[in-house]
Amino acid sequence: MESARWIEQVKWDDAGLVPVIAQDAISGHVLMFAWMNREALAKTAACGEAVYWSRSRKKLWHKGEESGHLQKVKELRLDCDNDVVLLKIEQLGGVACHTGRESCFFKQLKHNEWQFVEPVLKKPEEMYGKK
Repeated sequence: MESARWIEQVKWDDAGLVPVIAQDAISGHVLMFAWMNREALAKTAACGEAVYWSRSRKKLWHKGEESGHLQKVKELRLDCDNDVVLLKIEQLGGVACHTGRESCFFKQLKHNEWQFVEPVLKKPEEMYGKK
């Protein structure tokens, strides 16, 4: 895939990845954190939907390809050090997390324990089928 000049301005880590934060474009809620390589970032910019790099599966991951909960990119931003990407997105279906919640950040430290503070909106087996 042909690299664009803007991609070369990103500071990639030693593995060729950059951290990415997905934020709801309207509410401002942080929905998830993931990684991108050059190809994922280029595809995201080209198609207008979030494409990440799955470190566990070692392949590109088009967000929502299995669950149907695509992320429509409204803005792509780069931080002041050029080493973190922010996606302002529209989360289709209202579920960003594979647990069926709006956000992957659904645990809050209360009384020295991690407590679930966001409800499950859709059961994972409804999104991915029984495993």
